[in-house]
Amino acid sequence: MGAAYPQGRRDAVRDPGAANADRAANVRGAGRAAILRRADRAPTGRSADRDATGPRRGVGTRPDAARTGAPRSGRGLRRALPAAVAVALLTPVYGCRVEIAPPGAPTPWPAASARHWQWQWQLSGPLDPTVDADVFLLDPVRTTAAETADLRARDRRLVCQVSVGSYARTDPDASRFPEAVRGRPARSPDTRWLDVRQWDTLMPVLADRFRLCRGKGFGGVAIADADGYANRSGFPLGFDDQLLFNRRLAALARSLDLSPGLVNDVGQVAALAPDFDFAVNEECVRLRQCGKLLPFADVGKPVFHVEYAGSEADFCVTSVGYGFSSIRKDRDLDAWRLSCPLG
Repeated sequence: MGAAYPQGRRDAVRDPGAANADRAANVRGAGRAAILRRADRAPTGRSADRDATGPRRGVGTRPDAARTGAPRSGRGLRRALPAAVAVALLTPVYGCRVEIAPPGAPTPWPAASARHWQWQWQLSGPLDPTVDADVFLLDPVRTTAAETADLRARDRRLVCQVSVGSYARTDPDASRFPEAVRGRPARSPDTRWLDVRQWDTLMPVLADRFRLCRGKGFGGVAIADADGYANRSGFPLGFDDQLLFNRRLAALARSLDLSPGLVNDVGQVAALAPDFDFAVNEECVRLRQCGKLLPFADVGKPVFHVEYAGSEADFCVTSVGYGFSSIRKDRDLDAWRLSCPLG
């Protein structure tokens, strides 16, 4: 993740795409000045970059700023409104089991379109549904059912971000994690790693987090903090322990009609790319890790990439050369963004 993230041990599974790590150099000579399209500056403006250990978890509450859009047909209206009203009556927390199935199916990612998705990652501030992006990665607790209905009416693809290998004291379902699975502090002082070997204990809680996503109309889920094995988690987690846990999560997501995506965990990408439909990555250009994401890109699976610092022109040249969908964001992940042109 961010600059302060531990890098972990040497990869136990070698990346078959690492030999192509310099592939993007072939496009550096052409059109550097025109490579960046500056777009979609949110009304809230840009905040100064801050040191952080990773993206905001986005768990919390805020006033309902819903802007509900009209469904595109009478049939869509009949389906969308009852689900939106019913979900709005439920307390929007992980701890509540959401049984409502929204319209639609798991988000498909056609291989022919892998290089053509513009995306937005917003975990803080008022949601801006007008951002010119095809894919929105959002916090399922803070995002309301009315907001997801609005975005679906705009033909946006919705992905929720769920922490699977850690929890925060402020999480609505924090009390569901017994002391035996709570480890050392994770990315921030109020978060702790979880013992991912305890699948039978963790699965019901994580399944309810996924159900909350599905109930609010998300078609995909991006699993975050899925790399405890590479950090000081407080447990003797091995590479294979994490691999099994992450594969189980991908299967769980599919069983709940959600398309699974992997956030970071670059060291296991080569092994996990067949199990996941897309990848989300932070700062692979700055960290010189973009080549390790080729197991997704080379088979037509989208890679949604963000940088928090550096020259936009430089990182866009590199990431577009790899075939990624890239944006520039502030670390607090509010509505502001700059997008790279699509390759």
